[in-house]
Amino acid sequence: MKARTIEIMDTTLRDGEQTSGVSFSASEKLTLAKLLLEELQVDRIEVASARVSEGELQAVKNITDWAATEGYLSNVEVLTFVDNGVSLKWMQEAGAKVQNLLTKGSLNHLTHQLKKTPQQHFTEIENVISEGQKLGIETNVYLEDWSNGMRNSKDYVFQFLDFLTKQPIKRVLLPDTLGVLTHTETGAFFKEIVQKYPNTHFDFHGHNDYDLSVANVMEAVKAGCHGLHLTVNGMGERAGNAPLASAVAVINDFLPEIKIGVKESSLYKVSKLVSAFTGFSIPDNKPIVGDNVFTQTAGIHADGDSKKNLYFNDLLPERFGRKRKYALGKTSGKANIQKNLQELGLTLNDDELKKVTERIIELGDKKERVTKDDLPYIISDVLDSNLRQQKVFVKSYVLTHSKGLKPSTTLSIEIEGKTYEESSQGDGQFDAFINALKKVYKKEGRELPKLVDYAVRIPPGSNSDALCETIITWQTKEKDFTTRGLDSDQTVSAIKATEKMLNLV
Repeated sequence: MKARTIEIMDTTLRDGEQTSGVSFSASEKLTLAKLLLEELQVDRIEVASARVSEGELQAVKNITDWAATEGYLSNVEVLTFVDNGVSLKWMQEAGAKVQNLLTKGSLNHLTHQLKKTPQQHFTEIENVISEGQKLGIETNVYLEDWSNGMRNSKDYVFQFLDFLTKQPIKRVLLPDTLGVLTHTETGAFFKEIVQKYPNTHFDFHGHNDYDLSVANVMEAVKAGCHGLHLTVNGMGERAGNAPLASAVAVINDFLPEIKIGVKESSLYKVSKLVSAFTGFSIPDNKPIVGDNVFTQTAGIHADGDSKKNLYFNDLLPERFGRKRKYALGKTSGKANIQKNLQELGLTLNDDELKKVTERIIELGDKKERVTKDDLPYIISDVLDSNLRQQKVFVKSYVLTHSKGLKPSTTLSIEIEGKTYEESSQGDGQFDAFINALKKVYKKEGRELPKLVDYAVRIPPGSNSDALCETIITWQTKEKDFTTRGLDSDQTVSAIKATEKMLNLV
């Protein structure tokens, strides 16, 4: 039987970025776009939603400039909207050539959100497709809430598909927007659609609200879908999207008639880098990429492995660039920086490499050593710091903590060229620092965001104490957002996270 090739579209940089509290910097987006297409070898990437912000526009420009040079421009996609050409204008400015047009895939959404008839909607979509053609922009079409459309308004879905299959589009993208499908429904719906429209390319876009996304991916592929939308680490809104690593392993091991181009051995390194860039932790027991999934703890398992690999399955860690480990539990100097960067699949320019090297030397002076597991956090911190034009500098501070006395801080800070000094006490050194900062901002007539969450950790997997990462969530009237600080000292890392917040607001 001849193998059938399906496309893998990674939407970590678009749908994955809708994970609560996650935002990629422009540098991080470009780095990951390169890794996804060149290192991991996915077929396509969805990198942004049109019209989001100036920062997002610049991030997409950076990606399209690189992609045009390297021959990947047709592999870079942007989510757009039926908005009288506003998205298309944004696409033009960003240099993108493939739009994924968001439309209504259920009568319920069309009736209650847009308050339009099917024909009105189709006419507007046809205009967007036509205008895109004139601008040299290729169109794929998302049918938002398609899964509920198939359940509750199938006649509308087929009316829509009858219309779309006559349009000059490349792909129809079918999302389980609310993550409600069972594997049985997914298989049945795709089989019906593929048989009815044999000459149309259909992608499946799964969400994981019931933890069924990988099962749904498997059934969509078996039923004849032509492409899959996946995210690194299963990132995405609510319970996330179908995870890339798990889907790739399932297809390779259980669907031998299907061929995909993703490079398995790069899945883990990309997963770790995405985690470092986002602060979105990978559960230790997450299949394929979790820290513990290739670690045996029980003595009987270690014994069995040494006797004809009795506890091995087909998910050998070497496939994913990993090694099997044996934890010692109750039941049982610095490496070359450039080489470590290469092992992570990351290329930095000379200036960035110099800054990363300086940071490692600084940490090395304070602690015994820095491990490879620390490195993505250092890179993320350096790239993030380089991105923003800094207007606020925490120039100096004195932190005191004495028995029987309240902790206090004296602070010197420069805001847009003007220097302020204040002192204050608090329940801890960082609380005293924040209280001193509030005094400065009160003088300036400004209000600081509210601190709503404060988490401290060392890089997962690290066996050194060189780094401490503080992740602080702040709240303004408009939104919640997160900043991260990295240092060998916990309070200093929190101050660095605060300095980033001050520059953001």
